[in-house]
Amino acid sequence: MHYYDAFEEVEAAYPNARFFLTSTHATRSYADVRYQDGDFIVFGKETAGLGKALLSRREKDTIRIPMRPEQRSLNLSNSAAIVLYEALRQTGFPGLR
Repeated sequence: MHYYDAFEEVEAAYPNARFFLTSTHATRSYADVRYQDGDFIVFGKETAGLGKALLSRREKDTIRIPMRPEQRSLNLSNSAAIVLYEALRQTGFPGLR
């Protein structure tokens, strides 16, 4: 496991990687992405999500989970499970049996 102080450090460490940033304000559904081995899926704090500056800078890489209009958001662990399971499903559940 590696710890980074800033997202820019992760981007620099993995310059060829694809990053998908989760946001309730994104327009693209997580299910519309064709995930590949080596992709990064980034989740923010449960209370605040990812920062606006980062989301603005990487707007084309943002994804969302479709929800009812009256819902503000989903629990972070549920959101992570939904998106990560879809990525694993698409990539053939590598390392799982």
